[in-house]
Amino acid sequence: MTKLSTKNIPTSGGATPKTLQPGNNVAKINSITLEPFTFLPGAFHLILNLEGIDRGKDFEGFFINKDKPELGRHKGQVGKVKASEWAYADGTTKSGIVVSRDVEIMKYLNNICKELGITWMTDQDDKHDTIESLVNQFNVDKPFKNVMLNFCIAGKEYLNKEGYTNHDLFLPKYAKGQVPFEICDKPNSKIMKFNEADHIKKKKVENVTSFGSDAVATSSDFEL
Repeated sequence: MTKLSTKNIPTSGGATPKTLQPGNNVAKINSITLEPFTFLPGAFHLILNLEGIDRGKDFEGFFINKDKPELGRHKGQVGKVKASEWAYADGTTKSGIVVSRDVEIMKYLNNICKELGITWMTDQDDKHDTIESLVNQFNVDKPFKNVMLNFCIAGKEYLNKEGYTNHDLFLPKYAKGQVPFEICDKPNSKIMKFNEADHIKKKKVENVTSFGSDAVATSSDFEL
């Protein structure tokens, strides 16, 4: 009978996840897209596709394009992060404020441009008939390319197909004196400090019967 050897036992430990996790992260924007919100016709989520810092040669990230493996892999963790927990849609809040989907999305893009110190939004004046065209052009021009930013990433818990808890990632609302993203090494940083109690939405077991105005991002998201 073979005896157990207690020498040179390999150490175990979880590998670095390939996806970004909720918390304070340094990342770059690879692309920005609109994603239709299934439960509210005409509504969109604004998606920031982020990639974290280079994790070194021992890190095996996702393929940049799974259909074109020759393009290689991402060097950092990646994440599909919503600009807001709630979708952008036309409507009226419970307090009677009229909300314009396109205006709110443009406000967010403008916030990104201001943080990057660019005039891209001003340069697009009267060039687009739809918000889809504007966001697509932003993604084509990529004025954000390879610029590293600090992010505070929040998350909403859900169970994946294997029964493990994952997070639907989104950026928190702007708050007085605090921002969800800013360029790295900014003097007098205002980046939010991640706080699990505030930035993690725990999974709730309940039946959803309707989606009202509370499921819409409003201009309050942009107040500093």
